[in-house]
Amino acid sequence: MTLPAVCDALGDATRRSILEQLRRGPRSVSALAEALPVSRPAVSQHLKVLHEAGLVGWTTAGTRNVYHLDPAGLQPLRAWLDAFWQDALDSFAAFVDSQP
Repeated sequence: MTLPAVCDALGDATRRSILEQLRRGPRSVSALAEALPVSRPAVSQHLKVLHEAGLVGWTTAGTRNVYHLDPAGLQPLRAWLDAFWQDALDSFAAFVDSQP
């Protein structure tokens, strides 16, 4: 899981919708597809991208794959955003320290 892969995966509205559904709990491909304006094969392709980015995992339940979020997959994005926040805080602190 790399930052570019996570950002690319999150760059698609359908994939973000899938992640929003998975935030509420594990879902099968069929259950995910019911809530989306795309076919089950399309959902499967989106899940493949999300899995390759490290954002989702799955377990097998009979003949179905049940997908779930992998919160660790967001770590590269969180670290990148935290670095921006830390830079802003450091800049603000330097500004305050430079004031008489």
